[in-house]
Amino acid sequence: MRDLRDSSGVTTTPPTAPITRPTGGVRGILGRSITLMKPVTWFAPGWAFLCGAVASGHLGWSTELIGRLLLGTLMAGPILTGLSQVVNDYCDREVDAINEPHRLIPSGQITLRHVYILTIVLTWIGCSVAIYLGREVALYVGVGLICALSYSMKPLRGKRNGWVGNTLVAISYEGLAWLAGHATFGALTGQSLAIAMLYSLGAHGIMTVNDFKSIAGDTRMGIRSIPVQYGKVMAARLVVITMGLAQLGVIGLLIWWGNPIAAAVVGLLLAAQSIPNVRFIRDPEHNEVFFNATAIMLFVWGMLAAAIGLAG
Repeated sequence: MRDLRDSSGVTTTPPTAPITRPTGGVRGILGRSITLMKPVTWFAPGWAFLCGAVASGHLGWSTELIGRLLLGTLMAGPILTGLSQVVNDYCDREVDAINEPHRLIPSGQITLRHVYILTIVLTWIGCSVAIYLGREVALYVGVGLICALSYSMKPLRGKRNGWVGNTLVAISYEGLAWLAGHATFGALTGQSLAIAMLYSLGAHGIMTVNDFKSIAGDTRMGIRSIPVQYGKVMAARLVVITMGLAQLGVIGLLIWWGNPIAAAVVGLLLAAQSIPNVRFIRDPEHNEVFFNATAIMLFVWGMLAAAIGLAG
């Protein structure tokens, strides 16, 4: 995602950054806050939380359980993922003032005071919900926040290296969200942990997909994304291999644990990814949208199939 790969370098010819006076009113403040939180990024953690909840085997249709599911999905998606996006844009504000002055913070549409308040509110809500859902959930949230800060903030600023940055995001968006979903409804099992980690591995490949469209900019700004380090074709192959190995691992474990139906479903979904995989390797830049809509969507449905298999 472009929002998770913001630059950390400078261009040679700084454009003029227009200063926009923010519009007043609750609607304007809310609208700008939601935009800064980037709703497009909310789906993956929310889905992973749902899959973890299903994998626990204790998700039911009672009002209490559905309420906990909705609360946890809201926590993993809009609240905590939104928080990570706010922090990321804040850390990039000086660079964005040079490279992308139209963005909310450098353009003046959102003030630093607004950012501070929004960060405090989202942190408070996210941590409060996590504590309510259980101490184990709170632990996963704490680790996720550390990953988010490590991704965006100096001195680590993991986003500058594709291997480090993608790992931090993949673990947070898939693994920790899955574990939090499971822990919300039952004691974590070794099986669920293993599947969550495998899908985190696959998500590492998915994170790379979003870097192909910004190769030129990343190269200029010193961001060593996977495509920058290895070139388009090799990076595309690494994406396909990483996603494939993760799913093969899931299939193997499901068979070993006596879940042949779930393994077969994941296997069929993996096989269906063959055509988009080939197209993506041939031309990753022009087939990114197609790959997202096919191979990655099939990968996502496989997560739910595996979770149902674990639930028994």
